[in-house]
Amino acid sequence: MKGRIKILATTLCAIRADLARPHEFAHERVGFLTAGVATSADSRLMLLGREYSPVDEDDYIPDPTVGVKIGSGAMRKALQSAYRPPAALLHIHTHGGSGRPDFSGVDRRSATEFIPSFFNPIPRMPHGILVLSDDSAKGLIWLTADRAPIPITDIISVGAPYAKYGAVI
Repeated sequence: MKGRIKILATTLCAIRADLARPHEFAHERVGFLTAGVATSADSRLMLLGREYSPVDEDDYIPDPTVGVKIGSGAMRKALQSAYRPPAALLHIHTHGGSGRPDFSGVDRRSATEFIPSFFNPIPRMPHGILVLSDDSAKGLIWLTADRAPIPITDIISVGAPYAKYGAVI
């Protein structure tokens, strides 16, 4: 199975603007995107972006060993935003630049640690991670806490400008 995300161009633009803001000590910013879930005509999992929530300033934790670290309060707030109505929850950040981004080793390791915990309060929804560049994106979705993630193969920005980032594997 493969996944696909559709998100309003205005929402994606606002996410990129938020993530581009400098932080006092973190080298990058993070946020969370809630999404509805459907199955497309070609039987792909379809996530429909709903709302973006930036991580509050007080929820960043200084840690020189990583680009950014957030506390449990940030995770709790994100999970609350996806709890009612039930929604998929996507951790989102940017690596900037142009072209197809990739997850760092830290991104992959930390995601395999925190994404399974999203299934405790919201067990029937998929959850995942997205990394953006200035003109592309890449993502992974976990369908359950105990299975390997599936790739998001299409990320579609709906509206003006329309954009499709495909073959993201």
